[in-house]
Amino acid sequence: MAVVSKQLEEVRLRVVNRLAKLLETQTRNKIFGRNPTRLIRVSHEEIIQELECSLQLAGDSASTPSIQKVLNECGRLDRSLDLLFNERQRQWNKSGAYVQALLDEFNETLTDLASTLIEKDLLERQSRVLEQIILSHENVSQWREFVKHILIDFHAIFPFNFFYIAFAEDKNLALSLYYFDDYSNEVKDQARNMMAQQVITDLNLPKDTPLEIEESTIKKERPVQDINNASLITLAIPEHRPKLAGLLGVAYTSTSTLSAREESVIRSILAVMVMVVGSSKALSRTLSELEYYSMHDPLTGLYNRRHFNAILDYEIGRSQRHNHEFSILLLDLDDFKDINDSYGHPTGDSALCEIAEALRDNLRKGDIACRIGGDEFVVLLTETGRDGAIKVAGNIGKTIRDKSFKTESGKHFHLTASIGIVTYPHDSENVTELLSGMDLAMYRAKNLGKDGAFTVEALGGESIRANRNTRDLAEKLRDALDENRILPFYQPIIDCKNDQVFAYEALARLMEPDGELIMAGSFIDIMEKYSLGRGLDRAIISNALQYKSHQMQAGHQTKLFVNLSAQEIQGRGILAYVEELCVQLSILPSCIVFEILERDAISDISNMRKFLSSLRKKGFGFALDDFGSGYNSFHYLRELHFDYVKIDGTFVRNILHSKIDFALVQNLSNLCQDIGIRTVAEFVENQETLDAVKAMGINYAQGHFIGMPGISMKLPTMQAIG
Repeated sequence: MAVVSKQLEEVRLRVVNRLAKLLETQTRNKIFGRNPTRLIRVSHEEIIQELECSLQLAGDSASTPSIQKVLNECGRLDRSLDLLFNERQRQWNKSGAYVQALLDEFNETLTDLASTLIEKDLLERQSRVLEQIILSHENVSQWREFVKHILIDFHAIFPFNFFYIAFAEDKNLALSLYYFDDYSNEVKDQARNMMAQQVITDLNLPKDTPLEIEESTIKKERPVQDINNASLITLAIPEHRPKLAGLLGVAYTSTSTLSAREESVIRSILAVMVMVVGSSKALSRTLSELEYYSMHDPLTGLYNRRHFNAILDYEIGRSQRHNHEFSILLLDLDDFKDINDSYGHPTGDSALCEIAEALRDNLRKGDIACRIGGDEFVVLLTETGRDGAIKVAGNIGKTIRDKSFKTESGKHFHLTASIGIVTYPHDSENVTELLSGMDLAMYRAKNLGKDGAFTVEALGGESIRANRNTRDLAEKLRDALDENRILPFYQPIIDCKNDQVFAYEALARLMEPDGELIMAGSFIDIMEKYSLGRGLDRAIISNALQYKSHQMQAGHQTKLFVNLSAQEIQGRGILAYVEELCVQLSILPSCIVFEILERDAISDISNMRKFLSSLRKKGFGFALDDFGSGYNSFHYLRELHFDYVKIDGTFVRNILHSKIDFALVQNLSNLCQDIGIRTVAEFVENQETLDAVKAMGINYAQGHFIGMPGISMKLPTMQAIG
C-alpha cells in the first residue's frame, strides 16, 4: 500500500509541475502582451492628436478631406485593436481557467484512484485474513492459539497495539490480552486497566467482578511508551448459550485518524472474528462438556458405565503386572421404584445424588464409584481383597440405611441397598465373568431379604457357568425361532364319559439341527425370562392352526388347546392375530381354547379379566392350567370365570397313593362341577388313575397313558385307554 501511494504521488508531482509550467508560461505571455498593447495604444493616440491638430490648421483647404479620411481609418483601427486585444484577453483567461480546471480535475482523479487502490489493497488483505479463518476440531479446541494466527495477518492490515477477548461466565470475567511487543510492566498495567474497565462497562458487570487474565505477546512492532490516548474499537459477542456473554476489540495508538473505509474494513474483520471466537468458545465448551459427560453421569457426577468398562480393563492389566487383587461392589437400591412412584422423580433424583455423596464419603483416594443404571452403582476398590470389600460393603450399606432422605414436601424416608461382591483374580480373571458374577451375587442378596451383601465365592463357580449357559441357550432359542425349528407336537385329551378324543393340546418342541427333540420344560422358563415367549406363542399358533385346518378338511372336529405366555395377556394383540388366522383358514374360534398357567393368570387379575372378556367376545375358549398350585385359588375362581381348569398333575399322579392328594383332586373336581367349570386331569399315566378320575366325575383326561405328544393329531389306540 505504501509503494502504491508513493508511485501515485510521483505521478501527481510530475503532472502538476508540467501543468504549472504551462500555466506559468500562459501567465507570462499575458503579462508580456500587455506592454505592446499599451505602446500601440499610446502611439496611436499621439498620431490621432497630431492629425486632429493638422485638420484644425488646414481649415477648408484641399488637404482637409484626406486628413479626415485618415482620422476615420484610425478610429476604425482603434476599434479593431480593441476587439483584438479583448479577444486575446478572453482567450488568455479561458486558457488559464482550463489549465486550472485540468489541474484540479487531475488532482481529484488521482486522489480517487489512490483511494480506490488503497481500498482494493485493503480488501485483498482482508480476504487473505478471512481465508485463514477455517474452523476445525484443532482450531476450536485450541481457539486461543487459533486467534493468535489470525491476529498476525490482521496486524498487517491495521497495526494495532493490543487485542482483547472477554467472556463473562457465571460470576467471573475471563480476559485474554494479546500484546504486539514486549511492553514494559507499566504499559501492560495501563492496558489491563483500560481494557478491563471497557469490558466491565460494555457488559454491564459490577466493578468488583473477579478477573481471570491470560496474556500473550506477539512481537511485531516497536512498542509504544504511553497509551493514555489509545483508541478502542469493540464488538459484542452474541450469547451462544445462557451465562456466556462476551466482547472482542482492538486498542491502538496513532497520530492519524482512521478513514471511514479503513474503520469499516477493521470492523468487518472484527465481526468475523466475533463469530469465530464466539462459536469456537461455545464449541470448545460444548466439546469439553461432551468429553466430561462421555465419562460421567450427568445427574450424580459419578463416572458412568462407559468409563467403568474402560477402567476395569485397565485395572485388570495393572493388577496382572503388579500381582495385585481388586474387588468390585454392585449396589442396587431396594424398592427404589416405589420412591419415584410415591414421591416423584425429582425426589428420586435428589436421593440418587445423596447416595453418590455417601459412596464418595466411604471410598479412599484411588477407588472409583460409578452409576451404571437407574438405581445401580458400581464401586471399584483398587488393591482390595474379599475381606476388605466385605467391610467396605458393610460400611456403605450402613451409611445408606442410617441416612434419612427428604421429599419435596418435607416428608422423610429411608433406603437400603443389596450389594454383590466379586474379587479379582480369585473369582475370575475374565471381565465377562466378573460382571456376571457381581450381578448374580447382587440378586442373591436381593433374594435373601435385601439390605445385605453377598459374595461370588458364596455362590460357587457353578452359578456363573449356569448363568452363562442360560444366556447361550437363549440365543440358541432365538435362532431356532428364526429358523422355524420350534414346532407344535399334539397330545390328545379324551372325554371321560366315552373315551373319545375331545381335543389336542399343542406342546412346543425344540428340534436341534441334528434332529434331536427337546421338550418345552427345558426351555420355556428361559423363553419367558428373555422375552421370547411372544415369538414362541405365535410360532406354535401359526403352525398349529394351519395343521388344524387340514384336520378339519379331513373331517376331524376336535378342539385345539394352545398355551399362551404371561406376556400375551398384557394387550399384545394375540387375539386379533389368531382371529385373523381363523378367518384365513376357515376355523371357528370356538374350536380354539387358550391355556394359561395358574401362576400367570393370578399375577395380574385386572388384565386377566379384560383378556377373558375380549376372548369370549371373539368366541374363543379358555383353560386354566396347573389348577390347585396357587395359594389363593378360591379367590380368583370367584373373581374370574374359566371354561376349563386343568387340575395340577402333581396331585393327579399321586391320587392312588396319597389320601391328601385324592381328597384335594376330589374336592377341586366337585367345586368346579358346582360352579359350572369343566375339569381336565393331567398326568394320567395308567389305567387305575384314569378309572379314579372318571369316578370323581372329572370331565376330561390327558397324559402319557392316553397318548404321547406327536407330530400329528393321531387318535390314541383303544388298548391305551382300556
